[in-house]
Amino acid sequence: MTNIHACVWIDHREAKIFSISVDDVDEVVIHDSHSPKHIHRRADHVHLGKQSPEKAFLEQVVEHLAGARGIIIIGPGTARTELAGYLSDRHPQLGKRVWGIEAADHPTDAQIIAASRKYFAGAKRMHGT
Repeated sequence: MTNIHACVWIDHREAKIFSISVDDVDEVVIHDSHSPKHIHRRADHVHLGKQSPEKAFLEQVVEHLAGARGIIIIGPGTARTELAGYLSDRHPQLGKRVWGIEAADHPTDAQIIAASRKYFAGAKRMHGT
């Protein structure tokens, strides 16, 4: 990662990692090959339809975040908080660099980049980078 900030949009099937600077953006897309195409829920079964991301999938995301000073994690559902928890538990130094976790359905890449730049512009003052 050559830029100082990263935004991860993640769900249970894929992760889009944006390495962001003032004038440049690099994007990497990672797919979870073990994820089911669609999880069906039935009202009479407790916890049916919930599946955590695979550890190998999360490790691939971690590899692309190694050089980031500041990270925000966005996405629908619970995958964003599961990634943040995984970073805190398994990669605590990287977990300390997570500046925010936000809900986001399915924005376009341009919307993710614009929102990330705006977020980092304000957050840099608080984090001193």
